[in-house]
Amino acid sequence: MAIQYWLMKTEPTTYSIDDLAAQADKTTCWEGVRNYQARNLLRDEIQAGDRVLFYHSACKEPAVVGTAIVSKSGYPDRFQFDKKSKYFDPKSDPDNPRWYLVDITLDEKFDAPVTLAELRETASVKEMVLLQKGSRLSVQPVKKKEFDAILKMAKKKAKTSPKK
Repeated sequence: MAIQYWLMKTEPTTYSIDDLAAQADKTTCWEGVRNYQARNLLRDEIQAGDRVLFYHSACKEPAVVGTAIVSKSGYPDRFQFDKKSKYFDPKSDPDNPRWYLVDITLDEKFDAPVTLAELRETASVKEMVLLQKGSRLSVQPVKKKEFDAILKMAKKKAKTSPKK
């Protein structure tokens, strides 16, 4: 199956790209998705080897901050069965799980994030799901040309940004 491309949103105060980078194997499970449309993508579409844009949302400057690779295809989110978890779902059945997750592994943290404002000003990504009015999904498909354009923007921006 051909590689597919995705954008995964996270609030950096909850889980940031730095948190992912700090994991021993730079890998985490993408748990806690509680939207059926996003769940269907995690369960049915996203496969090991797919590429991910890691996006910080609900922060001062929303931006694509790096990339990851899906390291494990969809499997039941164990937190739905854990009564102590904020993701516990009393209606979920172990024989017919309601919620799924995937594992992702950090590929690259951008030297200079590509901001939402910059994406909105870029013609080659203007059709991205992220930029559509009312788009709120935490997991969304991305076209290869959009993924490549954002990588190119990040590399160009890193060359022109002052080093910290």
